[in-house]
Formats: sequence, structure tokens, C-alpha cells
Amino acid sequence: MTPPEVVPELISYLRSLDAVRDRSQQVFDLALEGKLDHWDWHEEKLSTVVAFCADIIERDFGKDYSKIPPHCRRNHFLPSLDRIALLSDLPSFPSDPTQRATTLIDLYLVSVLLDAGAGPDWTYTEKDGRGNVSWKGGRSEGLAVASWHMFVDGVFSGDKSKPLQVDVAGLKALTPEILAEHLQVSESNPMAGLEGRCNLLIRLGSAIEARPDICATGRPGDILGYFAPRLSTPPTLPLSQFWSTLFSLLLPIWPSRTTLPSYPGFAVGDIWPCPSLSRALDAQGAKREEGDDLVPFHKLTQWLCYSLVEAIEGTAGWKVERGRGQTGLPEYRNGGLLVDHGLLTIRPKSLGSEAYPNGKDRPPVLEPGHPAVVEWRAVTVITLDRVHELICKKLGVTTEVLTLAQVLEAATWKGGREIAKVKRAGGGPPIDIISDGTVF
Repeated sequence: MTPPEVVPELISYLRSLDAVRDRSQQVFDLALEGKLDHWDWHEEKLSTVVAFCADIIERDFGKDYSKIPPHCRRNHFLPSLDRIALLSDLPSFPSDPTQRATTLIDLYLVSVLLDAGAGPDWTYTEKDGRGNVSWKGGRSEGLAVASWHMFVDGVFSGDKSKPLQVDVAGLKALTPEILAEHLQVSESNPMAGLEGRCNLLIRLGSAIEARPDICATGRPGDILGYFAPRLSTPPTLPLSQFWSTLFSLLLPIWPSRTTLPSYPGFAVGDIWPCPSLSRALDAQGAKREEGDDLVPFHKLTQWLCYSLVEAIEGTAGWKVERGRGQTGLPEYRNGGLLVDHGLLTIRPKSLGSEAYPNGKDRPPVLEPGHPAVVEWRAVTVITLDRVHELICKKLGVTTEVLTLAQVLEAATWKGGREIAKVKRAGGGPPIDIISDGTVF
């Protein structure tokens, strides 16, 4: 068993949701001042983005905002039919609400970790009991449907008599060949990052095995059992506590791309240096502290947190106290929405020719740690907060009636996908980020 870390204050802060919003705000302020290295901000375009998003909400939901689900993995299991509801028809699906939520957390966690960009050429074909094609699709929905079938078939379970679970033995037995078979990967149906996805799931098995204090029976869904005796009645779960526990559990599965020299051995996850922020801090003349120019995002852990909170509230029936809450997700759909509407424009000369291996008429191709990507993601985080507030103002509702999680689902993420299809054949993002399945 790996004992819980004694975490220094700076490391604890950089792993927090507050740090995501605080540091992104610093970069966003530089955008307003025209001091970013790679991007220009066009304030006059903000109203265009808000109107575009508000129109999508009204088109799809009218005025009944209560029908808008929060942004979470559950929504990707719904194309053509509700596969989560279908789990209730299976004899091994538990009847107790907390145990049902435990089962869904198992499913959502592995499904999210499989949901790195699959590339534009991969699709999943679902067939009914007679072998007829019942649904076909790619990207997030295709990966969700594929992972649902894998879960139902017990691929992630080490006990084949209990297929509807994810456990250490099942995860550690995975191979790229097993995933390729179930994801229908072939030369004619290629998937990007297959081996990275497999390694991530295997590392998840090791991370769960190392923390029996959180996952007593070796399942990720055990995290509910960890909190249950610690909560009041009715159960009320502070988001900050859930976040820190989830982050601690999952931290070993992420690569350590950025480390702080004064804190060797302490991983910080999805966090990156931002040169424009570093120079701005130097220009202020104040005493610099180590890590001041690092910007955390923790995108995949946040995506997981959104998804698991939906199961905790919607299925277990617990209340989650959010405080400041999570941020919008800094990924290419939300960020692409801003670029494709001209709210953010790349400075063409800020990127070298190596960023355009497919030619200047195609989107640049960048690593996740490229300063342009770091700036883009940080500005996206704060812009999503602003867009949320302005949409609510335009529609005449409060931010409690129409939450950020709902706006992400019904407007910005969906809108980013829709405008991308208009702008580019195939609907790819305005910047291609090289993904190994551990950031996006």
C-alpha cells in the first residue's frame, strides 16, 4: 500500500481547482493587454460567441433549462438509445442506489480514460442481436458506446461471473491487442494512441491496488464507500474533498511532464510553464516564487470529476457542495469555438514552419506543452466563465438555474463541434494537438 503523501502547500495548491482558475485568470489578463506570445484577443467578437451559444440552447431546449444535462460522460452513451438505462435490465446490475452509482463510476472512469482523441478515421459499428448494424459513429460517442459493450462483456473485470465491474485484475490483464479487438481497430479503421490508452488503464489498475484505503475491494467505484461513513445524513459531499481524493488516487497514472526542482518526487499532473506569464511577472519587479509561471489545467481529472459527480448526485442521490466549482474544460472543442469565431486569433509569425507539416492552409500541429497551446487553454478557461455569465444574462436566468456544466454540454462543447464542421472538412479543430491519451 502506498501511504498518502504529506503534500507541501505549493504542490497542494497547484493540484487544486482554485489554481486552475487563478493562474488562467493571470494569462487571460495578459490577453486583454495584448501581451500573449501567440494570440490576439478581439473583445468585439465575444457577443458573437454568446449569441451563437444562446441560439443553440434555445434551438435544442427552448426555455426548459431543467432538461439540459450537465457536461459528463453519461451523455455520450445516448446516441440512438439510452444504454445506461439498459443496464437496469441486466440481472447483475444492483438495485441499491449507492451500489448502482458505484457501478456507474467504474464504467465512467474507464470510458473517460479511453476517450482520448481517436482520430478522424476511426469508427465503431454497433450491431444488434441479429448481427444488423444498429448504430455507427466515431469520436467521443463511438468510444463511449464501445466502452459500454466492453464493460457489459466483462472486459474490465477480473471475475467473469461479475462482468459489471472494473477491478485491478481486469485492468492489469489488458493489452493493446485486446483493446484493438473490442474497439474494432484495423488498418482500414485506425485509431490514434491505442497503446497509450492501454497503458493508462493498466496504470489505473496499479494506482487502485496501491490505495486500499480508498478502493477497499479494488474497484474505482469504491471511492463512494470511502466517503459514505465520513458524511452527514443525508449525505452531503464537499466537492473540494472529493476532488482532492480523486486527484490523489489518479495522480500516479498521469505522466510527470513538469516538476519543481525544490519538490522532487511530487507529481503535479496536467500543468505547464507559460513563458509569457513568466516575463510578465519579471516585468512587475516583484519577488518571484518557484512555480509562479506554471498554469495547471487537470483536464482529464476534471472531466472525470464532472462525470462521477453526475453519478453521485443523479444515481446515489447524494448532494455535492461545489463552492467555487470546477472550471470549463480547456480542450479543443471549447477552445476551438473561440478561435473559429475570431475571438482569439493566432499570430501567424509566432509559429515556425515546423508547426505546419501539412501546409499553411491546414491547422498547425503542436505538442500539448507548446506555449501557444498553454495560452489557448488558459484563455479558454476564463472565457468559458464569461460566456456562461453572459448567456445567462441574455436568457434572463441566474447562473444557478443554468449552470456552467449545462452550458458546457448544451452550448460551448456542442457549439465548438458544430462550428468546426462549418470551418473545416471533417470537423477537426483549428489546432491539431498531438495527443497520447493522457491530456485530452
